[in-house]
Formats: sequence, structure tokens, C-alpha cells
Amino acid sequence: MILQARGVRIIVNDRPDIAAITGASGVHVGQDDLPVEEARKICKPPLWVGVSTHNLNQFREAEASSADYIAIGPVFPTGTKENPDPVVGLELLRAARQLTRKPLVAIGGITIESAAEVYAAGADSVAVIRDLAVATDPQERAREYLAVAERARKMRS
Repeated sequence: MILQARGVRIIVNDRPDIAAITGASGVHVGQDDLPVEEARKICKPPLWVGVSTHNLNQFREAEASSADYIAIGPVFPTGTKENPDPVVGLELLRAARQLTRKPLVAIGGITIESAAEVYAAGADSVAVIRDLAVATDPQERAREYLAVAERARKMRS
């Protein structure tokens, strides 16, 4: 609740039941998890439901669903998954941006060096694991990501 008062959304991965009972902001489901509409039955508004997509067909299904945001990736090669989906590149992100007004979250292999181009391709936010985890100063790296996001937001306004 303290973080939510500061505008931070806590999104639980894969478990809408846990999201609903803990007061989280929502749930994120993947292609092999509970379908969006089933998650929505558990996480009713104002809770968010987000979904991962890895190709244009999955994206179109997500766009037609009640998902509040759509994740797209992996944008770049990633080392955090044992069997990652094929890299979609910035092309899918650009195409998706033309098809929706829903927020787009780019995921997969994003670094501080590539974040600006990911935003320029249409992402509203980025999901990052490895670049933060291996940073000498993760807190400073997080600040760098926030600065890139703020610059991207200003360029769009």
C-alpha cells in the first residue's frame, strides 16, 4: 500500500488469486497461464490484467481481450529464460503500436543502451531483469532507466 500511494503498481506474475487477496495492483499472465478473461474474473477492475505476447496473432488476441496492458518480447536475445521464445525485435513492437492504444511493455534483453530505441519503437515501459541484476549499483541503474523513460515521455507529449 505504501508503494501504491506513490504511484507504484505491484503486479503479481501468473497468480490472479494472490494478486486479488494481497491488495496488489494486478496480475500478469503468459501464454501458458490462465487466459486473460479467466484472470479478469478474479482480478476485477480497478486491478490490472496484463498479458505476454510473442507474435502478431497473440498480440491481436490480447488487443481484443480485456487486458489492460500487453507485453511484447523477447525484443532482444535474453539469458534469463531457459527456453525463450524467438526474438521479435523492434519490428513487432512498432507494428503493435500502430494497432493499439493500450500500454505496451517491452521485455527481453533490454539494456540501458537499448532502452531509448525501445521507447522510440512504441513501448510505454520496459521490463528489465538482467541489466539491473548485474549492475554494480542497481539503484543507480534503476534511476538511469527512469531518466530514459522520462525523456521518452517528454518526446511524445
